[in-house]
Amino acid sequence: MFRFFRHYLSSSAISLFLIETGVVIFVLYYSFSYYLLPELTSGPVVSNILLLIALPAGIISIVMYSTGLYDRWHLDDFKRVANRLAACFIICLPIIIFLFKVNSLEVAAAERLKISFYLLLTAAVFVGVLLARFAYLAIAKVTVSPHRVLVVGAGKLAAEIERLTTQHKSRDTEVVGYVNLRQIDPEVSRQKIVTKEGALLSIARELGAKELVIALDDRRGVALQPFLDARMEGITVTSYLNFWERETRRLNLQALDPSWLIYSDGFRIGTLTNAFLKRLIDITASLVLTVFMLPMIAVVAIVIRLDSKGPLFYLQERVGQNGRHFKVCKFRTMRADAEAGGVPQWAAIRDPRITRVGNFLRMTRIDEIPQVINVLKGDMSFVGPRPERPFFVESLSRDISFYGERHRVRPGITGWAQINYPYGASIEDAKAKLSYDLYYIKNYSVLFDILIILATAHAILLNKGGR
Repeated sequence: MFRFFRHYLSSSAISLFLIETGVVIFVLYYSFSYYLLPELTSGPVVSNILLLIALPAGIISIVMYSTGLYDRWHLDDFKRVANRLAACFIICLPIIIFLFKVNSLEVAAAERLKISFYLLLTAAVFVGVLLARFAYLAIAKVTVSPHRVLVVGAGKLAAEIERLTTQHKSRDTEVVGYVNLRQIDPEVSRQKIVTKEGALLSIARELGAKELVIALDDRRGVALQPFLDARMEGITVTSYLNFWERETRRLNLQALDPSWLIYSDGFRIGTLTNAFLKRLIDITASLVLTVFMLPMIAVVAIVIRLDSKGPLFYLQERVGQNGRHFKVCKFRTMRADAEAGGVPQWAAIRDPRITRVGNFLRMTRIDEIPQVINVLKGDMSFVGPRPERPFFVESLSRDISFYGERHRVRPGITGWAQINYPYGASIEDAKAKLSYDLYYIKNYSVLFDILIILATAHAILLNKGGR
């Protein structure tokens, strides 16, 4: 596990991404070298082939990431990987054929590249990536040791860590035990409690721990010298909140306190450079999306008109940056009288107010496309927390601590919460999504925005967040 541009990344996932990208380049290069060998008689032609390979290889790698192949919780689920890899190449195949036809080396060479060649090439890359993943995971299991963590505590916070590591086993991190420092009635499994005698440093050494995580429910009166000794010996000492943030890529609202937010690093989304780059991404992504989606927008407009009575677009008041209200623009997905009583309602599963076309538009998130207008106007960003209605914001702000902090930034069409958590329709859902929104605001970077935009395709394919 390491941090890159402020965002925590799985070392296993990054290693696999680099290895599998290398496999893609290798297969593409040698396939074209073999088929076009008679034409490789001059330097410019060789350079042209390298350029031809670079773009398709980059597209394949990006689509592999976008389809969720590097979800760190499912790296070794080969059935899942195979299905998503197949989807990746179904998407990439026509793009690759088009690129090679447009940038053909010579007429004679291009004519030799029949559709059968591209199908065999796709199969070779598919098999190569699967074999590379199988080999890497098999070798890593034997040769690479996970980061060993010793948890100091056995109460509620320690139990949260136990539940997390039990539900989501990671190749990067291994909890080697729990030290019941205060001798309380433990809430973690008793067989996982360290019973060894001696100082904390000696226990950590004996277990091979590289990190101590302080997960004490009450830290008052706890001696600091044992932690200082461990730190001076090169063992990392981490707070529960920092560990949780790193492992889950979200903040733990139940344990969060203002002092941690004040003294922790991050929250730099408002700096001049970041604000300029974010706005540049907003405008670029919105214009590109609009151009590519114009034919679909025309079709959607016609279908909505034919499906049900009512306006094409739906304008609704939402809360934006610094609590400012604005009108969000979306394709209409509900009946025109969806809130005839005038009382706002959460959208429910199989909501009867949603039209037949609206159901499809919500699942695929096509209904969100008109929000590019809000992005270009500056009311929204392309990436950010989902904008909520004033009625719900007022209610949730009373019930959820730190809820108002999500309005420090512009809301977004897509976001970290939207791609990681299903549609929110309750206070508990709103709390969960807030934990992701605060992580995003705290750890913002341009790279993070780009990764979220790419991962949005994965969320749409799996229907995450649509209702």
